[in-house]
Amino acid sequence: MKISDSILYTGVFDADIDLFEGQYTVPTGVSYNSYVILDEKIALMDSVDSRKTDEWLSNVEKALNGKTPDYLVIAHLEPDHSGSIQAAAKKYPDMKLVLSAKALSMLPQFAPAALSARAIAVKENDTLPLGIHTLHFAMAPMVHWPEVMVSYEDNEKVLFSADAFGTFGNPENDKWLPEARRYYFNIVGKYGSPVQSLLKKAAALDIQTICPLHGPVLKENLSFYLEKYQTWSSYAPEEKGVLVAYGSLHGNTAGAAKYTAELLRAQGVEVFLIDLARDDMALALAEAFKYDKMVLACSTYDGNFFPKMEDFLLHLKAKAFQKRKVALIENGSWAPMAAKGMKAYLEQMKDITVCEGTVTIKSTVSEANKAQMAELVKELLA
Repeated sequence: MKISDSILYTGVFDADIDLFEGQYTVPTGVSYNSYVILDEKIALMDSVDSRKTDEWLSNVEKALNGKTPDYLVIAHLEPDHSGSIQAAAKKYPDMKLVLSAKALSMLPQFAPAALSARAIAVKENDTLPLGIHTLHFAMAPMVHWPEVMVSYEDNEKVLFSADAFGTFGNPENDKWLPEARRYYFNIVGKYGSPVQSLLKKAAALDIQTICPLHGPVLKENLSFYLEKYQTWSSYAPEEKGVLVAYGSLHGNTAGAAKYTAELLRAQGVEVFLIDLARDDMALALAEAFKYDKMVLACSTYDGNFFPKMEDFLLHLKAKAFQKRKVALIENGSWAPMAAKGMKAYLEQMKDITVCEGTVTIKSTVSEANKAQMAELVKELLA
């Protein structure tokens, strides 16, 4: 893949990985992106996961066409990007490593300590002249590790954005939004303020291409991607709508959730219904951030509440869920406790409004419960 005549794609696609970061399902795989800038001095932009070292080095060799790189620019040291640094350093013994000072201090955790002698530490606004291309460095701490930096090439106006603007899936994937949303909120979502700081730096640049470390290279309608990141990092709802998430032991709570979803749809509301015991937890989290409202329907379990619901709320809390309105439905045969448990988690989150009219079901949904759910929908939409 060519980004331009001088900037070539050397990344690899991993179709075999089952879990990204040991927890996120990636049914369409994930790419580890890397790039080469060809000039008087040659810069290799990031390495890849050790799972794909040989394929990556082959891609780099083809792109170089007999030349050797002068620099390996390291934006991020997480193993899916640093896993091949040692192999590249061995193959190109005269190549210097360019990275942030924080990354330099962390480098021995990911590569032999001897490589630090070949490193050039850069700071905010430092530059690396390559010829007609010049890299400008900006620090992006906690997007989403403390050592992260991004690079801006001023001749072709390319932002090498590290993990920002990345997605799961194939780099040729034309469905950026759903996988980017799932990637953002699960990987980066906790760090809204650092992302906002990076966006302010990006706003001062004339960017025509964004080259992330995962997913497609972005060249057209860049304002769309920047606006999504602005919305996501400010924790504002992306759309009006309701996520209805449920945890159900025997199907009765599921029935209540589905009935509530139909009541909402009858009001013309966009609804996403998800079973927390069966569906992708990472998708549930992304959809919670997408919409401005949420209904949680949950069974009581062992004097507390359904474990998958607790897991979901724990994920929301960890990713700084906020600025939403939530309605609660609980079920319990003799001592309903689910609402109490859910409220305890929601109270730990910022700017969450919980509807007053909690619906309590005793085993099976009654006609009175249906009337209560109708009233709950009114309160939620008010």
